[in-house]
Amino acid sequence: MPAIVLLRHGQASFGTDDYDVLSDLGREQSDVAGHELARRGLRSPVVLSGSLLRQQQTATIAAAALGTRPSGVDRRFDEFDAHAAVDAHLGHAGATHGLSSAEFQGHLDIVMAGWMANGDERWHSFAEGAHDAIVELAESLPQGSDAVVATSAGVTAVLVGRLLGADPSGVIALNRTSINAAITTIVAGSRGLSLITFNDHAHFLADRRLLTNR
Repeated sequence: MPAIVLLRHGQASFGTDDYDVLSDLGREQSDVAGHELARRGLRSPVVLSGSLLRQQQTATIAAAALGTRPSGVDRRFDEFDAHAAVDAHLGHAGATHGLSSAEFQGHLDIVMAGWMANGDERWHSFAEGAHDAIVELAESLPQGSDAVVATSAGVTAVLVGRLLGADPSGVIALNRTSINAAITTIVAGSRGLSLITFNDHAHFLADRRLLTNR
């Protein structure tokens, strides 16, 4: 059965004018993760990503380590705009400027809880789009091949949460604990999709400066 790896993007540029670009550390994380996936022996991996720059950069770096190139972009694997959401929650544009990562995450947790509690259509569309994308990917994979999707913490959280039957607080916890360039593995079989691993970051334990979550 095919394996689909959800690879969270490497560290982006939090606190700068352009968040949506990998930091130097994020590039290194992506390369280490790509070589770890190569070591695991993925079969003729199909590599794709969401359309965000940090996702595409992660896909390109990881694909090179796998000896291939990204084969496409699917916007349904894009992250929701967390900065805009927290700005709106705080009441004005640019409100996230100067927040620490922990402060930002605290506000984001509140926003996500509100979306799910209120049945916000934007959240529903985001979650259903991600689910449809991974189902279609599983159905389209050539026989004897696996896939790597460079995506983001929110996408991974909603997909894993759905597979585990998690409640909103569980989805928020999955999102909060996500590590940059961590590996989540899902397999597709006759009974549908099944979760094998979530947020695997053992490939960074020998060099803990690589452990980041934003």
